[in-house]
Amino acid sequence: MPPSRRLVLVGFMGCGKSSVGRLLARRLGWDFLDLDARVEKAEGRSVAAIFAESGEAHFRAAEAREAERALSRDGVVLAAGGGWAAQPGRLAGLPEGTISVWLRVSAEEAVRRARPRSGRRPLLAGPDPLGTARELLSRREAEYARAHLEVDTEGRTVEDVAARVLQLLESEPGIHTPLETC
Repeated sequence: MPPSRRLVLVGFMGCGKSSVGRLLARRLGWDFLDLDARVEKAEGRSVAAIFAESGEAHFRAAEAREAERALSRDGVVLAAGGGWAAQPGRLAGLPEGTISVWLRVSAEEAVRRARPRSGRRPLLAGPDPLGTARELLSRREAEYARAHLEVDTEGRTVEDVAARVLQLLESEPGIHTPLETC
């Protein structure tokens, strides 16, 4: 595997992709990019508004465009939206030098973590958020499992998860990070 030039964090909503991603970017000396924020900026409206006004298919197309732009850069930690990596072929089609990390979380913990921001989570807006989360996670797990690395976030702090990701990056054969030159 060539030296890693970018890192993509994938997983279900509430797994900590953005929080962990910011910390990893700081520690690696790389840029942090949040895919949902990039879509919101490009579209000029929130994810919830995009879903409500234009539908999920429009959002997914905008998300794919912004991911392609982000992944053309080096020295980037990208926090992908929960549904981005669940699209078949996404993780297999990552550019050379990109390492993907699945941040695992249970449906129960994801809903608990997402509740304070439930207005920003259009897929959990229905009457049974836990049932919806269980169903979505069940459908997406096989695609998330295609990531190069996997870290369980259950019961762990952002700092613990970031430290575990860095530990795995350093110990994985063939993965070279800026940490090796420090």
